Amino acid sequence: MAFRERKRWGFLGLPFTFTVYHIREEMLVIETGFLNKKEDNCYMYKINDVSLKRSFWERIFKTGTVLLFTGDNSQPAKELKHIRNSKEISEFILKHSDEEKIKRRTLNMQNIGYNSDDLNGDGIPDDMG
Repeated sequence: MAFRERKRWGFLGLPFTFTVYHIREEMLVIETGFLNKKEDNCYMYKINDVSLKRSFWERIFKTGTVLLFTGDNSQPAKELKHIRNSKEISEFILKHSDEEKIKRRTLNMQNIGYNSDDLNGDGIPDDMG
């Protein structure tokens, strides 16, 4: 499954812009421009977090803005502005970014509550009990 969405106006939700978003399971492609085209690619495994923003007007015209926080060097934060199906697209990106991280073995786990004195994992330091 893949999505192809066009950036829309914030008011009325009309697709009169020259920005197209291609969202696939492995990659996100942002095409901009009419005469001079620019293409920005980002692998899904580089996406760390996804946020959905829907203003009052975006809710009325059934659009939304998806914010992506990536490990991409060229542009660490990306926006998919004023797109339809924003909720489904944000869930799709979040799901497939995790799947691609697992597939490429780049998934980072953080254990913030790690205690080096707790060798058996019961939450109590071993020298106390």
